[in-house]
Amino acid sequence: MTVQERIKQLMNDKGWSEYKLAKEAQLSQSTVTKIFDRNNAPTLPTIEAICGAFNMTISQFFADDGEPITLTPEQKAHLELWGSLDDKQRQKLDEFLKTI
Repeated sequence: MTVQERIKQLMNDKGWSEYKLAKEAQLSQSTVTKIFDRNNAPTLPTIEAICGAFNMTISQFFADDGEPITLTPEQKAHLELWGSLDDKQRQKLDEFLKTI
């Protein structure tokens, strides 16, 4: 399934139009239209915005079976901490994790 097909599937599940997706994801109508009409692959920030609109993570979006991935409380806490870091802190943490 392509990214566009996955987005369309999620839209159909919710009964959303392209306009509704653009509004909920806080994207321009032209951005959403280009994804489908021109078959443009969306950028990562666009996918993140779309995932936010559907209240799902990127990993849930790309999961083979489309089922939500269950996180342990510890994993969830780590992701919440990750979300509070700035880009420089994330880069340093990535570098640290690669060394252990």
